[in-house]
Amino acid sequence: MSIDVKEIKTLMGGLEKATTPATIIDILGQLKSGVRPTEKLLRETKLGIAVNKLRSHPEKKVSELVKSIIKKWKDEVTAQKAPKHGTNTASSARGSITSTSPDTAADSTASAATTSAAAAARPKVQRLPNGQLRDVKTDNISTDIYDDKVRNSCVTVTYNALASDSDAHSDTILSCSREIEKVVYTNEKGTTPSYRSKMRSLFLNLKDPKNPALRYRVVIGEISAERLYRMTPQEMASEDLKSEIKRLEEKNLFNAQGAKEERAITDRFTCGKCKQKKVSYYQMQTRSADEPLTTFCTCENCGNRWKFS
Repeated sequence: MSIDVKEIKTLMGGLEKATTPATIIDILGQLKSGVRPTEKLLRETKLGIAVNKLRSHPEKKVSELVKSIIKKWKDEVTAQKAPKHGTNTASSARGSITSTSPDTAADSTASAATTSAAAAARPKVQRLPNGQLRDVKTDNISTDIYDDKVRNSCVTVTYNALASDSDAHSDTILSCSREIEKVVYTNEKGTTPSYRSKMRSLFLNLKDPKNPALRYRVVIGEISAERLYRMTPQEMASEDLKSEIKRLEEKNLFNAQGAKEERAITDRFTCGKCKQKKVSYYQMQTRSADEPLTTFCTCENCGNRWKFS
């Protein structure tokens, strides 16, 4: 039995408020079995955005269920559009589902709609056989746009990064590449060292074979050239890398908080700086075993520290 729009919005509200993995999994299960996705439904309800936000959830069962739901909906929407536009609509179908930020939902919807219309008007470029990557040579693209060879070279490498595993039309990829280079050129005030450094950084992130989502979101217009320019390497990182960074940060924080000295507060010592007697201290054996312990003191009033044996 199909769930109507009102029920979908109710479940979305419950999903946003859910605090336990069990509750989230239950709601996701209802959405997976009850929603009959169409491109119009997903755009109007922004259901894909709400679900995809949980793709990097720390609970593995939740993240895996989200991925299976997104794939299921993408395939169903693609199948609905296939008789009308052929395989051209895979990009637009994915675009309506995989937006990840509520702040960019409006931009994402508009960009996906534009991409869908453009794709319907012209044939889609298929991936090359034998796993060969696309680039300006295979697509027969000229990047002799400016009199400046540096700028043309940056457009070329950006195109190669975006096109490598893309199904998008070459005109779309070239337009994205030119816009990215133009934004960097404008913001860095010419082909300065900072321009070259920024273009190199963007190229390395865009060509990363483990981060196809970034390339895809740039090509469909979900991430604009201006926004890409402002993003940090951490923001451009793949979901797997973000999860690994978060795990390491939590581990380092735990380790940093793990070992603390046992301190006692006494009035037996007087701070030489503020003359107060509220002093915390701990003792450690810092020299040979036959030497007395070293006492480390901290004034709880002014923070002054000293030690004695």
